[in-house]
Amino acid sequence: MHCLSAILIVCLAALSAVQTDGFSAVQKRAQCRRTTALQLWPAVKEAANTDSVEQDDDNKQSALLKKLFDTTGGSSLRSTSQTDALGQKISEIEESEESGIPPEVLKPFSLLILSQFILFLGVGAVIPAIPLYGQSIGLSSASNGIVISTPAVALLLVSRFSGVFADKGRKGAMMSGMFIIAIADAGTAFSNNLATLVVARLGLGLGRGLAEAGERGMLTDLANRTPKLRGRALAIQQASVAIGIAIGAPAGGFIVEEYGVRSSFLCVSAAAIAALGLYALLPETVDNSMKSDAESTSSEESSIDNKADWMQLLKTSQTWRSLTLCQAGVSVGYACKIAIIPILASTYLGGATGAGLLLSAAGLSGLGGAVIGGTLSDQIGSRKAAALSGTTSGFALALIPIGLTLQDRIGSDAFTTVMGGPDASIFAGLVILWSVAVAAQGPALTSLGQLNAKKGSEATSLGLPRAAGDATYIAAPLILGAVSDSFGDAIPGAACGVAGLAIVLGSAALFTIEDGKE
Repeated sequence: MHCLSAILIVCLAALSAVQTDGFSAVQKRAQCRRTTALQLWPAVKEAANTDSVEQDDDNKQSALLKKLFDTTGGSSLRSTSQTDALGQKISEIEESEESGIPPEVLKPFSLLILSQFILFLGVGAVIPAIPLYGQSIGLSSASNGIVISTPAVALLLVSRFSGVFADKGRKGAMMSGMFIIAIADAGTAFSNNLATLVVARLGLGLGRGLAEAGERGMLTDLANRTPKLRGRALAIQQASVAIGIAIGAPAGGFIVEEYGVRSSFLCVSAAAIAALGLYALLPETVDNSMKSDAESTSSEESSIDNKADWMQLLKTSQTWRSLTLCQAGVSVGYACKIAIIPILASTYLGGATGAGLLLSAAGLSGLGGAVIGGTLSDQIGSRKAAALSGTTSGFALALIPIGLTLQDRIGSDAFTTVMGGPDASIFAGLVILWSVAVAAQGPALTSLGQLNAKKGSEATSLGLPRAAGDATYIAAPLILGAVSDSFGDAIPGAACGVAGLAIVLGSAALFTIEDGKE
């Protein structure tokens, strides 16, 4: 409990620090008036003398807002008390805007961050247990691979549906998905053969698809209210996930040793139930994200479903094509982390202990990367931040084969470390560099997707690159494994080189598009 409180205080402190970097005085006031206008629209519409407004429906709103901000007096308001009430409301909103993040955004954002942290405490606890659990019920390595990839298959199959469902209501998708996750992990804990285990993991993928679609949509809704702080807010969210996993993984190892491998999956169920309770406290954000304004202009546009149709996005938008290619490259990198890097780390860093230390260090270093990526995204733009960090992460993996063979050419003792062989320092340094860079790329990619998501179909739009990543993740471990089997003896780390090349090519696509919204 003390640890949870400390982490929450750290997250809130970081969020408060972000607020000091907001708008200039002029920008703050302009943003404040826009936000005030949107929030006071119902009151203005009721208070204004609409009989004097003869414009059509498309011009009524601007005319009434002009009356609201008329500096010559409050002639458009029915009474002095209404003028005073609206003036007080304006002052309150201006104060919240000038402080950085308005209260109506800060509170749900903080709850969402806390729920993510608790959930990933449980997820971290189960990471060391997944391969052990398969062995405990007599599964072969091949069967274990099927179990590990099953959730990704379900995520891919439901990605389109979950996006559409989440666009109708964020909370409904988040809560139903979290409930399914709790049931699925409990089912995993009590499975005793491959068939029941696959069914349970398919359920996990279904639950994750719904919950993550709702979470992406809600984050977009909240970030749209504070666009200048978008990158740093997303960095805080990513950091809370990383901290949860970093704390949960060693705790999960202890739980497995004390109570058995099945108990770790029950930890995820407990964390999911806790997150479900926090989700119930969140407001629904679909109606608060100006969906009514989007609907008012729908006669001039295609329907929401058509606007967010994935094939249509790929055909008409270079930005979404680039995001899709980039996310596919990122997934190849993560597949390399799971399938290849642990084996190399065990060889060059003195066994499983050294490998575990490296992966832990890489995870913790990602916290700094998330902050770097969020700050860069706000300062130089999300496209540039994503392209630069992605290219860096790709080159880091691509250089691993060179690092592993460099010692043979320049001396056997040059890079000896206390942890393992002579190649350890270069290899470990490149893995950590990849972790920092890919963590920096995360908030930037999300920010770029949010900027270009179709109005009213944010979750559906953001599901496109995620689906591409899930599809890639299904095949990438098999491809990287084949490369390692074929060329690993002659070129140590050859699979890392292939993964790095895929990341560089995907990130290069971001250099072909414009900054900001397409």
